[in-house]
Amino acid sequence: MPLPNVAELTRSLPEDLLRICQSIMVAGGHAWLVGGSVRDMLLGHIPVDFDLEIYGLDNRQLKAALQNHGRYEEVGKKFGVIKLWTNGLEIDLALPRKESKKGSGHRGFSIETDPGMAPETASTRRDFTINAMMLNPLTDELLDFHHGCEHLQRGLLRHVSPAFSEDPLRPLRAMQFAARFQLKLDTQTAELCCSLLSEAETLPKSRIWEEWRKWAHAPHPLSGLNALKESGWLACYPQLESLIGCKQDPTWHPEGDVWIHTRLVVEAAASTAKRHAWQGRKREQLMFAALCHDLGKPAASFTHENGHIRSSGHSEEGIEPAKQFLRSIGAPEQLIKHILPLVREHLAHLHGKPTPRAIRRLAYRLEPSGIDMWEALVEADASGRSPLPAARPALPWLEQAKQIALHKTAPEPLASGIMLLEIGMQPGPAMGKLLDTAYQAQLDGEFTDADTARCWLSQHLPKH
Repeated sequence: MPLPNVAELTRSLPEDLLRICQSIMVAGGHAWLVGGSVRDMLLGHIPVDFDLEIYGLDNRQLKAALQNHGRYEEVGKKFGVIKLWTNGLEIDLALPRKESKKGSGHRGFSIETDPGMAPETASTRRDFTINAMMLNPLTDELLDFHHGCEHLQRGLLRHVSPAFSEDPLRPLRAMQFAARFQLKLDTQTAELCCSLLSEAETLPKSRIWEEWRKWAHAPHPLSGLNALKESGWLACYPQLESLIGCKQDPTWHPEGDVWIHTRLVVEAAASTAKRHAWQGRKREQLMFAALCHDLGKPAASFTHENGHIRSSGHSEEGIEPAKQFLRSIGAPEQLIKHILPLVREHLAHLHGKPTPRAIRRLAYRLEPSGIDMWEALVEADASGRSPLPAARPALPWLEQAKQIALHKTAPEPLASGIMLLEIGMQPGPAMGKLLDTAYQAQLDGEFTDADTARCWLSQHLPKH
């Protein structure tokens, strides 16, 4: 992969950023773009947020240099971090610092800023070589002490130094970086990740979820799962690990075991989400449904007397392990509520035809998710069976659902408590039970509008 010329990169930088760097230089300091800012630029992407590391100025001098460049706040006073907002730009400015491990976990560090630190020394605290490059926006000078450019070109994710093993969050960061940039985890880095397994339980759920959330938004989730396995951290998720070696019938799944299938499914799901332009929670629903859809197979699979492998009931069997996995990574409960019915119903298209009644029933069972999301999951599942071709077997269901406006949500109840009061029923528990029965009758097509709903209720009033 050829990388762009450094001078071309700096010409694309915002003028406000360059003016800030000039003010810092006038004050006697040096501003370097660092971390993901440089990596993304080398990949041809202009960052939305910029990270500057400031050398030669202390915190007081840096704040003085920023006086005329917008609003700023010290967001990490102890760590020498200032956030600046100017003309739509958000810039993080930090003093170089050294970190030493004082305790277990992700937060067990002592941090000390040092404006006089050498850039090469400061770079050793970063996690991966692709995040350790530094670019001077005023001189076009690129510092790459750890061969980050080469590793980007080779598609390699490698640690910067042995200090990598001081932070147990880094194996999960490896997973999401591998997924975002289609990288392979370096062998020695994988060994360092394995050494951190004993500290996995010290990580807060919020930080775990943030890394998994980034994985879900990455274009190459298969590469992320590969890195998770190579790092040894798949052991943290027994629901996923149990997919390895879980055999499938080659007639339907020539690709191999359930782990191979799941990796292909999440890759297909990422392509489907991109085609639909789904972002945010919508994309997360599809990606985690794809990841979890076959978690019931290890418990449900058996070899039939005819020699074929079957997984009867694995959709329902997958609900509990999906719930356990999603909670273990800190997924929001509302997201889990969307994903579980998708897992349960991912084979519904195999059991009948898309009649209006079947569609109403499916939309009801999928709540709070919808048939549009379900069809995308079915597509990803059917497409994750290489060398079999990609397919959309549930597309007729989606098309029919769109015709009756049920592709995103279940039918709204036509019968209401007001109707029951109007026809003489007294409030109480019996009213709620009758409305529940009426809704099921509506799903079955026994009435289709307010008038026929009122008639149905009149005919089914409790007899005294």
